[in-house]
Amino acid sequence: MRLSRRSLLAVPAALALPTAAWAQEKVVRYGIPMTDIPLTTGQPDRGANAYQYTGLTIYDPLIAWELDVSDRPGKMIPGLATEWKVDEADKTLWTFKLRSGVKFHDGSAFDADAVIWNLEKVFNKDCPQFDTRQSAQVRPRLPGLLSYRKSGDMEIEIKTKTVDSLFPYQLLWFLVSSPAQWEKVGKDWNKFAMEPSGTGPFKLTRLVPRERAELAKNDAYWNPKRVPKVDRIIFICAPEDSARSAALISGAVDMIDGPAPDVIDRLKQGGARISTNITPHVFQYHPSLVEGSPWTDVRVRKAANLAIDRDAIVKLLNGLVTPAYGEVDRSSPWFGKPTFVLKYAPDEARKLMTEAGYSKAKPMKARISIQAGGTNQTVNEAIQEMLKECFFDIEFKPVDLEALMTGWRGGAKADMNKDVSATNVTHVTSDPFYAANRFFASDQVAPIGVNWSFYKNPDVDQLVVELKSTFDPAKQDEITARIHAKAVDDAVMIWVYHDTTARALSPKIKKYVQAQSWFQDLALVEM
Repeated sequence: MRLSRRSLLAVPAALALPTAAWAQEKVVRYGIPMTDIPLTTGQPDRGANAYQYTGLTIYDPLIAWELDVSDRPGKMIPGLATEWKVDEADKTLWTFKLRSGVKFHDGSAFDADAVIWNLEKVFNKDCPQFDTRQSAQVRPRLPGLLSYRKSGDMEIEIKTKTVDSLFPYQLLWFLVSSPAQWEKVGKDWNKFAMEPSGTGPFKLTRLVPRERAELAKNDAYWNPKRVPKVDRIIFICAPEDSARSAALISGAVDMIDGPAPDVIDRLKQGGARISTNITPHVFQYHPSLVEGSPWTDVRVRKAANLAIDRDAIVKLLNGLVTPAYGEVDRSSPWFGKPTFVLKYAPDEARKLMTEAGYSKAKPMKARISIQAGGTNQTVNEAIQEMLKECFFDIEFKPVDLEALMTGWRGGAKADMNKDVSATNVTHVTSDPFYAANRFFASDQVAPIGVNWSFYKNPDVDQLVVELKSTFDPAKQDEITARIHAKAVDDAVMIWVYHDTTARALSPKIKKYVQAQSWFQDLALVEM
């Protein structure tokens, strides 16, 4: 793709924002790869990527990720909960002590009542504040939760369904919004979306659906380390890679996610800095393993993994990704020692397909749901051609991101997925729960979790029980590695690459800490 003068002029109108009024302010204009601004009510939609936009800016979780380091993976750290512990006598019972002195943006106090109210809004369909949209986003991310109660003004207790040492990782996704503000706007989540109130480092000041969201610095933020260094940040929807890149080149924005791979050199020539880092996030295909699916034969799934030239995909994306040889990177303590080695071996792939009853004249036919447009579709089309050489006849069903996510949460047996036999939802692999349990345990099928394929391996299920029962991090790593090795040997997915989450920054951005995470902390950006 070449960015001509015409393409620069074709940048969406939403990017052409006035700057004169901001002369005395530090304002970051951020081009994001979204067709719409993610949900602003507390639990963002549009995937995990949205948490850095309207999640961890406006709101806070009880337990947070450490995102101010870039040379190692971050750890879990206190958020709105200052400490948490499991009861030694009953290891399904967790106690969370809450942070005192925190205020929501509307001035109301954060306390145990607010946390319980927020748990109710996503778990209790009969309560007044229950919100279907928020529940759909976060409930599958907290599959271990059984019940909750207030145990003090600044303390809550949560019971898990079973002993679950990984439960704290689940709470990283749970964000807390203001009960008082919901009352003030007439108990209407649509109105709340336009005037939200959280405890985060930014406040939403303007929302234009499908166009932009403007956030202002929260001077009274409770954590001095995360008080923003800029006055405002403006998220601008620019779903096409070329439009975002053109906007940065023309000066319409100051930073973008996912620059177009083939204009990286031009961006650098214009003074842009390309920021990347190791990221626990994987691009893969998740095939259905339910009866009648063409993917139930492990030889077919292994053949698909052997048919993909991952180095060619890395080259196609200008080195902005790294090859995937499983759910996690080979350097991860959770990789283990699988006997099936992912590599580019088309002859081996064709041999397996022949054994499974397929040939050039009789290819395996499959339809896969993917996200429409952009680089993602370009990659899918390249892989489609590679698979064709190994007796696969793949058809894609491009859909909007949120529709793709809804289908993912629905599982392979859902009516909405009856016309596809695999899906292409990239996902986070940031902790043992996400790297192993969430996708490979048979108790994580819909509607509980996102074992989309309905994969079931009794050995894996037993290892998951062991994993959830141990509170020793070293032992957790060892068990997770064994689970991962079995999943690779069963070729549960067709893995392609790991992201490095490239961002292009204009010279105006003086400091940006890119954590080794799918989450990023925009409160740390400096101009």
